[in-house]
Amino acid sequence: MAILKCNMAEVAVNLKSVCDKISRAAAKRAQEHQYCEPRLVAVSKLQPTKSIVAAYRAGQRHFGENYVNELMEKACSPLVFEQCKEIQWHFIGSLQRNKVNKVLSVPNLYIIETVGSDKLASALNNSWPRFRKSDGSKLNVMVQVNTSQETEKHGCDIAEVSTLVKYIIQECPNLKFKGLMTIGMLGYDVSSGPNPDFVCLTVCREKLRDKLGIDIRDIELSMGMSNDYEHAIELGSTSVRVGRAIFGVRPRKN
Repeated sequence: MAILKCNMAEVAVNLKSVCDKISRAAAKRAQEHQYCEPRLVAVSKLQPTKSIVAAYRAGQRHFGENYVNELMEKACSPLVFEQCKEIQWHFIGSLQRNKVNKVLSVPNLYIIETVGSDKLASALNNSWPRFRKSDGSKLNVMVQVNTSQETEKHGCDIAEVSTLVKYIIQECPNLKFKGLMTIGMLGYDVSSGPNPDFVCLTVCREKLRDKLGIDIRDIELSMGMSNDYEHAIELGSTSVRVGRAIFGVRPRKN
């Protein structure tokens, strides 16, 4: 119990620090980005469930996971299931179509942030009716964009963003398009100027507004992680994915 309390205290302190930095960064945004408070998604990949509970008890509600099996194990673990009733899970990893049903069965699944093709969108759309709540709610999704155009990165090509979003809106009645997500090139030095991946995502959002007539306030931008979330917020991010700054160094994957 002493170890759990120690971890809880440390996580709570880190979480408050991150939230304070988010608020300060949000205050620096241009006027057109002042319409919403950025959302913090605590990335709990490879972290123990007790750390998730610690963050939850400190007020955090949105959590992100990269691996389907790990998300399932954590969401269904007695500790999380019983003590984190209002938790909201974001799936932020690469999703294979053969694991769609598994991820959709996760309790308190809030959103899939990594839709990068019409095939994956169709698979999610076709499967969601078997899992959705009795209120008939749609599945929240984001389109992942490969802004850095790295071959090893997942995501939709920049030129195909409008086409994919239009497909989701018109052909996938069980999905609700929420916005755009990018990982971007790792290790960018913000002293060199605005991160081109973040700038690219904001331009993609503007093109969606112009081509599809979507209110820009209805297009979230999920960009920014532990090393650059403040910079991302200043450039218009509405959702940042932070792990290490909250939970500390991530354990190695077995």
